[in-house]
Amino acid sequence: MSTPTPQPRQPLEDPFSHGEEQGSGDPGVLAREDGATSEPPGRGGDGRMAATPTRRALVVGNTPLVPWPWWTALAALFAGFVFAFFGAIIVDIPAAILGVHVNSSHLPAGLTLGDTAVQDVAFVLAAVLFAYVGAGVVRAWQFGLRSPRIPWRHVLIAIPLTYLVFFLFDVIWAELLHVNEKEKLLETLGANEGAALLVLSAALTCVLAPICEEFLFRGFMFRALANWRGVWPAAVLTGLIFGGVHVGSAPAVDLLPLAFLGFLLCVLYQATGSLYPNIGVHSLNNCIAFASLEGWTVGQGALLVAIVMSTLVLLVVVLTRLGVIGDEAASVPSSAVL
Repeated sequence: MSTPTPQPRQPLEDPFSHGEEQGSGDPGVLAREDGATSEPPGRGGDGRMAATPTRRALVVGNTPLVPWPWWTALAALFAGFVFAFFGAIIVDIPAAILGVHVNSSHLPAGLTLGDTAVQDVAFVLAAVLFAYVGAGVVRAWQFGLRSPRIPWRHVLIAIPLTYLVFFLFDVIWAELLHVNEKEKLLETLGANEGAALLVLSAALTCVLAPICEEFLFRGFMFRALANWRGVWPAAVLTGLIFGGVHVGSAPAVDLLPLAFLGFLLCVLYQATGSLYPNIGVHSLNNCIAFASLEGWTVGQGALLVAIVMSTLVLLVVVLTRLGVIGDEAASVPSSAVL
């Protein structure tokens, strides 16, 4: 049997970089995690990315390069709300059958908490579904669930710095508009109706929501929209959408600060290449807001932050050991990595 003569490998144009000098520094070459260059995985006849688990992740800057079409971002958001609607029905119907008073104008705090949790999970399911539609393969690292691409000492500076920029913007905005209105979300979740609902509300607000929202908005939507018009337009658009989806759960005057936070989180993700710092900032913000709305002391708020951050770290450690999340190269045998 004759052996085909290998052809010299030519630099490939990155269809997702839009001429920006990213990755290896050469806009015509795709950069691998180890700094070498690599051809992108092949596409199937339907234009989707073929599943090639033997290759390392290709990157644009620090974020994973995944060929998700821009429209999958909007489709995932719409699907997330659709999934949440039907999920809430599944949760509420048994409660109504058991005698709980449920109608459009009255929903018990426990059910509101359950419906909100279902919505968060629906966001993740929608992102996974349309990630598969767009690329034909789904891996946790594609959503940024991997180690930061920059040293941890820089990450530990970037997290409080990102929150500080948002906090200053929020304070200035509140002073300019003389904002005194408080969020009603914790009241609807029943945080003031007993210790059990208080703990569950804290877990939902400070742990589950940051994970699921970052997974959808930054891990998926931002990356898909960046494939369309580049990083900065994608960051602005993702931020505006992030602020918009909080209509109803946050006062109208808080929507712009939330949009600004969404933009900053896109910048943070682009800089670190990991969703973990984003989840940290998001959780920190929610912990501080939760403690403030509950009227807690600084010490109580600090304890909440410590518990939540420890929980997040523990989740990462457990899921990494189980092989659910992890860096790209760790998901395949070392002998198979190019």
